[in-house]
Amino acid sequence: METSLHRQLKERYATGSARIEAPLGAYRIDVATDDELIEIQHGPLAAIRDKVRELLGEHRVRVVKPIVRRKQLIKQDAKGGEVLSQRRSPKAGGFLDVFDELVHFLRVFPHSNLMIDVPLVDIEEWRYPGHGRRRWRRDRDHVVEDQKLSDIQETRRLHAAADLWQLLPADLPAPFDTADVAAATGVSRYQAQCIAYCLRESGAARQVGKQGNSRLYERA
Repeated sequence: METSLHRQLKERYATGSARIEAPLGAYRIDVATDDELIEIQHGPLAAIRDKVRELLGEHRVRVVKPIVRRKQLIKQDAKGGEVLSQRRSPKAGGFLDVFDELVHFLRVFPHSNLMIDVPLVDIEEWRYPGHGRRRWRRDRDHVVEDQKLSDIQETRRLHAAADLWQLLPADLPAPFDTADVAAATGVSRYQAQCIAYCLRESGAARQVGKQGNSRLYERA
């Protein structure tokens, strides 16, 4: 079922004479304008990779990949019922999270016909009890009824490989390794490896050597 978040983002991008849920061959396009096709993808980018790759053959495509910065959890006593409590989720997202998705999207990005918008959003998540469906984790036994857009803090746009650098600190050393990325961004070493992989495979960075077991990179 479509969430309010998905619908609200479609409405924001459907300006002028744009068509929503427009049929195109075997696909339905979230928003179609005279200039481009727009796909809103809150889920994994890998899920629309093949669709986007096929559309890029004849069309300009914009993928909108929202990243949740803040989430307000709203607990109800039942589906559509009375609100019992509200609290902010301790999890906080940021622009660096998009690298986790791009790892599985590099067969498509970058492409001359492709634009990726990454809005950093605040949302409400409406929940109700799941009635023991996950007995081993009763503290997480809930069903998400809906997600609603509260605010868009900022949007970064990715078109060329070099645009990935706008997501990273400007003070990375040259050359750098994944330990440098982790230290500069505060992410885990695994996430830093994902970032380095995306930079290398997209052409934004190139490997220039090794230091011990670590690969060294610099801007391409």
